[in-house]
Amino acid sequence: MTHTKGFTLIEIMTSVAVFAVVMVISMGSILSVLQANRKSESLKTVMDNLNLSVESMSREMRFGMNYNGGLVGDIYSPHNCSDGCDTVAFLANDRRTEIVYRSLSGSGKIEKSTDAGTTYVPVTAPEITIEDLKFYVLGALPSAQESTPLQPKILIKIKGSAGTKASEKTNFTVETLVSQRVLDNQ
Repeated sequence: MTHTKGFTLIEIMTSVAVFAVVMVISMGSILSVLQANRKSESLKTVMDNLNLSVESMSREMRFGMNYNGGLVGDIYSPHNCSDGCDTVAFLANDRRTEIVYRSLSGSGKIEKSTDAGTTYVPVTAPEITIEDLKFYVLGALPSAQESTPLQPKILIKIKGSAGTKASEKTNFTVETLVSQRVLDNQ
């Protein structure tokens, strides 16, 4: 009597099929984790760029003066913009340079001018799409009803999306309030 020990062809094929199904499911999970990691890294890089852009704008505005919401070219006549303007202009801390920030409709980027609005350069990365940028300028002009003028403030509100591929796009809304460090009358 001969007894052969081993597996039958059916048992081997069944075990290979089960192994293949488990591996396909495992690989799908691994690929999805890798894609999420890539999206996270891409988003972090893009948001770091946006953070740098907003911080740079805030720093310049904080030390500027003669804030002008919506009007470019007349920097020596401050102008409030409580309804939200697409453009803000102000005199830099060197008291000579007129800085302008804007986002044109459809451009998808924040732009900066250091020559009173003649030429502009983008300050945000190409991976960032700005859908709406508003500047709310308050306290640029002293109110007749107030005994002491308000400290000038600019509220910046940015809506947009980050990412180059549709599968990696992430929407964001950023708001920051900038208060002038030095009063205009000093």
